[in-house]
Amino acid sequence: MNEFELIDSIVAALGDTVRDENCLVGPGDDSAAVRCEPGAVLVSSIDALVADVHFPTDAAAELIGYRALMVALSDLAAMGADASHVLVSLTLDQVDVAWVRALAEGMREAAVSAGVFIAGGNVSRGPLAIHVSAHGFADALRLMKRDGAKPGDSVYVTGQLGGAAAALQRGRLAPSDDLDELNSAYFRPSARLLEGRALRDVASSAMDVSDGLLQDAAHLADASGVRIELESVRIPIVTGATLQHALTGGDDYELLFTSHAEIPDLAVGVSRIGRVSEGHGVWLDGSPVEAAGYQHFL
Repeated sequence: MNEFELIDSIVAALGDTVRDENCLVGPGDDSAAVRCEPGAVLVSSIDALVADVHFPTDAAAELIGYRALMVALSDLAAMGADASHVLVSLTLDQVDVAWVRALAEGMREAAVSAGVFIAGGNVSRGPLAIHVSAHGFADALRLMKRDGAKPGDSVYVTGQLGGAAAALQRGRLAPSDDLDELNSAYFRPSARLLEGRALRDVASSAMDVSDGLLQDAAHLADASGVRIELESVRIPIVTGATLQHALTGGDDYELLFTSHAEIPDLAVGVSRIGRVSEGHGVWLDGSPVEAAGYQHFL
């Protein structure tokens, strides 16, 4: 099968997710063309998922595809954006048509769940890796950013933390259909797009928890020029995970945010885990802590 036949096979597997009413030009042309509503700003992010670094190669391809899209879309959720579409670049060390179609089917499921379309992409030969560029739109005055936390704000997180890190440490990361709670946390994260949109009028700062709660809290503290004080007993932890998994493990893709306003009810649940004060860095239970977490180059 040549490159163009492979692309046709991928597009067929993606089904209706390659086009919606705002996509003027989709897969098959030199570029995608997407309509932008008047007054909106484009919000974009890109993520690279490298084989045996960001996903195990022996995992089911559908799970890898699902995870790849949700990980990328999580960055849009952290900005409070209305997610629109993604572009996918895939490098393959060998062509396994059934594997690639299964990967595309996992991406299709994630796209349908998130309400986005897959506007195009690229396929080439190389070490196995997936790059997903996610795009959405937002009102410039309602963007959630990292630099707005103020002393007196409370610190919150959506959902529960630590499940993906616990799954990684346990080492059983090659399931197909039978996912327990920990493997689900790793392979089927949910980009908190609905929650991000619900929070954009009340959050003073926000980001997603991708590299560990301590490290990501430090990013918020640094960007806002404040101290973030966390209480370990308030941190919500997935059953089967530990506090250390939640603090430093990463791969949670929950929303970490600050606010002084009343928080709307969210189906996923929100926990108040600390407060913002004058100073700098991150403190845990009254003492300064090192912002430990995932590092790509250590």
